[in-house]
Amino acid sequence: MPIAKLNNHEIETRLAALPKWAVVAGKLHRELKFLDFVHAFGFMTQVAIIAERSDHHPEWSNVYNRVVIDLTTHDADGLSTRDFELAAAIDALHPG
Repeated sequence: MPIAKLNNHEIETRLAALPKWAVVAGKLHRELKFLDFVHAFGFMTQVAIIAERSDHHPEWSNVYNRVVIDLTTHDADGLSTRDFELAAAIDALHPG
């Protein structure tokens, strides 16, 4: 079954529940800051395990204590429920 792309109203409704996230260039976007590299990398490891289990992987980068995450569903050519589910799981790991 194909993954459905969310429309603008659906995106705005779901985004309201994720105040740390924004839509940037058509992707869910969040920037996180940690105490140091070890904490940032540990967080990324936790997210990687969740992403692998859900078969939905982030576009991300890490520089020292910062992690930048972008979520999109390539199969839907935009945002889908999978992006918002992963964003919520990420927020559960790092709510601050």
